[in-house]
Amino acid sequence: MLRAAVRESTLVKLTLGKHRGPDATLQNLFVRPVALKTGPHLAFVWRHGTRDITKNHAPAEALSLLEPLIGGDFLDAHLFTTTRHAQFESKADGSSRLKLLAAPVASAATPAQSGSHDRAKTHLIPVSAPWLGALGVINERGHPREGMADKFRQIQKFAELLTHLVEEAFPARATQPSPVPQRVVDAGSGKGYLTFALAQILGAGAHIQGIELRPELVALCNRVARENGFSNLTFTAGQIVPGEIENQKSKIENPPDVLIALHACDTATDDALARGLAAGAQLLVVAPCCQKELRSQLTAPPVLADALRHGIFQERHTEFVTDALRAQLLEWAGYRTKVFEFISTEHTAKNLMIAAIKSHAPGDAGRASRLRDFAAFYGIRTQRLATHLNFSLRP
Repeated sequence: MLRAAVRESTLVKLTLGKHRGPDATLQNLFVRPVALKTGPHLAFVWRHGTRDITKNHAPAEALSLLEPLIGGDFLDAHLFTTTRHAQFESKADGSSRLKLLAAPVASAATPAQSGSHDRAKTHLIPVSAPWLGALGVINERGHPREGMADKFRQIQKFAELLTHLVEEAFPARATQPSPVPQRVVDAGSGKGYLTFALAQILGAGAHIQGIELRPELVALCNRVARENGFSNLTFTAGQIVPGEIENQKSKIENPPDVLIALHACDTATDDALARGLAAGAQLLVVAPCCQKELRSQLTAPPVLADALRHGIFQERHTEFVTDALRAQLLEWAGYRTKVFEFISTEHTAKNLMIAAIKSHAPGDAGRASRLRDFAAFYGIRTQRLATHLNFSLRP
């Protein structure tokens, strides 16, 4: 069935799970079609515990690699095509079974099987999406407007990352042809570029709320959402703070399953994380910026004192300490974290992303001890997210 789907260009995706191979860090393999300049390929995303590895293979090579993995290193396989959905289950004793499930409904997030490819990857958000034009990203000729090429790449990278993170945080989505219903909040949604991308990749099963302080942007985004048929997407005016909403118009009626805050300045990132933690969100995604809070507290350990006399090193070190502290606090609070480059610094300097997936019981004493040791090493006594969590950084 997989060979036929590749041959007939009907493959949507292949998901392999229940890994039993020698690499204990490997969890899943996701395979999707992409169109490179050299022709059709299959993109392999190897999902490890703390990182993803992506490689592209020509169809014949890809099928040769996949054949021993299905029922070999991976006991579970889900195949999605434009006409059917099949699950292949195998057991360690060698027995197996194939289930043919209901045909999936075509998704707006499904990449086109033909057409050009921007340097390496098929666009999850097609350039023809009307909202890209309405928000000023794409011009009438179907190309990024002047000065918007980097924004267009950022939107595509965000869509790719969120697709993988949602599949990891909500495993049922990886085994279903359409998204499981979710409540998603984008705190500080701005002009809505990435909020609209979320609505498109998650589909109508997810209700998405963008919260933005500037009412003129809220009005613009609501109008574009209405005109483009996004009934599951709303924007409200306000600013999230933990436990409360400063503007009651932005009140969240139901706790979010996913909370996103991209480029929230300084401690606003901590406020958004605290709101998501208080709601028990399954997935938190933030891209911090302007990490200033700890700079006045940062006490250089003797071995670093000479280096940190330079302002640029002190600024970068403050960013590192702030975000490393946030990641450790999230792990103490019961989440598995990933910290990675969101998009190349060629396109934006604000490129660090922290993703956290709820995975274990909070309050581990060992994590707490190591976290306090880390804070003490840099002379950090207080930090906004720690305060929200009632976590004392003092030994």
